[in-house]
Amino acid sequence: MISRQTLREEPERVRDALDAKGVEDVDLDEILEIYDEWRDLKGEGDELRHERNEVSRTIGELKREGKDEEAQEAIERSSELKERLQEVEARADELEAELEERMMQIPMLPDDDVPRGADESENVERRREGFDDLRALPDDVTPHYDLGEELDILDFERGAKVSGGGYYFAKGEGARLEHALTQFFLETHREQGYVDVFPPIPVNSRSMEGTGQFPKFTEDAYRLEGSHDEPYDDDDLWLLPTAEVPVTNLHRDEILLDDDLPLKYQAYSPNFRQEAGEHGTETRGIVRVHQFNKVEMVNFVRPEESDERFEGLVSEAESVLQALGLPYRILEMCTGDLGFTQAKKYDIEVWAPGDDMEEGPEQGGRWLEVSSVSNFREFQARRAGIQYRPEQHESAEYLHTLNGSGVAVPRVLVAILEYYQNEDATVDVPEPLQPYMGGQEVVEGREAVGETAVGDE
Repeated sequence: MISRQTLREEPERVRDALDAKGVEDVDLDEILEIYDEWRDLKGEGDELRHERNEVSRTIGELKREGKDEEAQEAIERSSELKERLQEVEARADELEAELEERMMQIPMLPDDDVPRGADESENVERRREGFDDLRALPDDVTPHYDLGEELDILDFERGAKVSGGGYYFAKGEGARLEHALTQFFLETHREQGYVDVFPPIPVNSRSMEGTGQFPKFTEDAYRLEGSHDEPYDDDDLWLLPTAEVPVTNLHRDEILLDDDLPLKYQAYSPNFRQEAGEHGTETRGIVRVHQFNKVEMVNFVRPEESDERFEGLVSEAESVLQALGLPYRILEMCTGDLGFTQAKKYDIEVWAPGDDMEEGPEQGGRWLEVSSVSNFREFQARRAGIQYRPEQHESAEYLHTLNGSGVAVPRVLVAILEYYQNEDATVDVPEPLQPYMGGQEVVEGREAVGETAVGDE
């Protein structure tokens, strides 16, 4: 969350950020009124405590001097002060809780250099890579969902039968490609200095709150049903939407040392999101599914290193696409398309030539987001209570967190199946993946198992 100092000293900057991010459900004036009343009560409480201490000190003196009547008046005054102090503290505590809750609804302020814009149509393309030397493609590139079924490496019908819409089976060489991509991503980032973390898959509400998924986006999460009646609390468990949640919360409510930083973690995990499949044509195939695999990179850094680390994280994320030879572009999100928690964000989009559902390069096809690289500044660190101590004798400060996908496995698989497709419907395996597939160079598929479903004759 933002700091109370920012709320107090720069309310117009906060108001501008709400407008820039298109946030309409936050009443900033009301929050400021709550803050002012809370601050006034805190000040009154301090004065009451000071006066009560002074009165208590004089009571003994008055008694020793035999001034019983004045001592009794002081005792009555002390009682009045105590009663008022209890009222003030009770109301201040009530306002404190309300203020904390309301401030959780205020998004991170965009960096000053983030492009101003209303929505994704005003994002800024920073550069394209890999289009100077495109490989020869078939005259008609078969979309991955059709090719996957023809080769029997993707099975959507059985995925829906087992789990419902938005799920699929990767089979045979399809499954091997997913495993190979995951291992290649992990090994690449390991060489970039990342420490491996294998996180728990269920996460509690406090963790989701710490990274900013809650309370805004509970409708997108899969909750593990239990005995809890409340909408969510610290004991509720949710299937993680991204490994960003458990890995960031790895150091929740901790004070790190200056020598610990920077910290670079990477984590593979399956991810679960209910919002998948809401975008019409994207319900076909594996572009938007409810469960998908991803390697996530999470960084903890000193504030002064934040900008440089952001650029480094972008380079680390795009390095896997460069190695795989996949064409891609980098977009900078405008304020209106910037997420709730982010101060700055770049999306890395790979080119998939099999469909023409979006405006792609001159060759047709579409862009698929495979990585979002975000700088949260101290926003998540405040919510999760993650600090560091610059020097042993100095006060602890909030550090900065950043993260980037390294990258989303299914969408890269889509790009490989379409970009490395051959005229005979086979698919070349990119050279970096071949060692993870036992030296296999071409995906040829296999004959489908079985004839028809029972009752379909």
